[in-house]
Amino acid sequence: MRTSCLAVCGLFLAAGASAETLEWDTSTYSQEVTPCDIEASHGDDPYSVAPGVSQSDMDFARATAACEAAVEADPGNPRLRYQLARVYGYSGQGEKAYPHREAAIEADYPQALFVNGYLHFLGINKAPKDICRAGSLFRRSAQYGRLAGQVGFTRYALDGVFEGCDVTIDPEELMVFLQAAEESNSDFYASMLIAMLKNEVGALEGEDQ
Repeated sequence: MRTSCLAVCGLFLAAGASAETLEWDTSTYSQEVTPCDIEASHGDDPYSVAPGVSQSDMDFARATAACEAAVEADPGNPRLRYQLARVYGYSGQGEKAYPHREAAIEADYPQALFVNGYLHFLGINKAPKDICRAGSLFRRSAQYGRLAGQVGFTRYALDGVFEGCDVTIDPEELMVFLQAAEESNSDFYASMLIAMLKNEVGALEGEDQ
């Protein structure tokens, strides 16, 4: 039976030390559908305002022009900044994506938090590999209810991936993430993974009593 690094490496914090869920406030920026949204929305973005467009279906030239214009007109809109970064990233312009990624992260845009955590986790698309920053971004996206963040952060935390990082790992919070993921998920295989993770976190909570 696999022993979690949370128990072995001393990464468990006191239960209740950090359990928190956040709500994203869309009232602080425009929800008007722009050509950028039509050309570059992500299908998994819970705060998109148009149907998602996959990388394979995206017209890069048209999406670039639309999103550059949208960001120029509304630079404080984190959804548009995220989408322009997405277009640049997909079209092989990771360097140009960087400031827009950072702007969306600074604004706490949930989709940007998870996606950029993933880029830093793997060190791809001109994002420097940084496991600790990835962990912080995954956790923040999970606090905002991003399903992939809730499940991914818990899985990596249990595996000890963030050992040595200044990343809060709290068993109560992990269970909150998993319970929320369970409620919002309808995929059979994801449900099996969530159930397995809940059992692991529950067992470790019992050991910590």
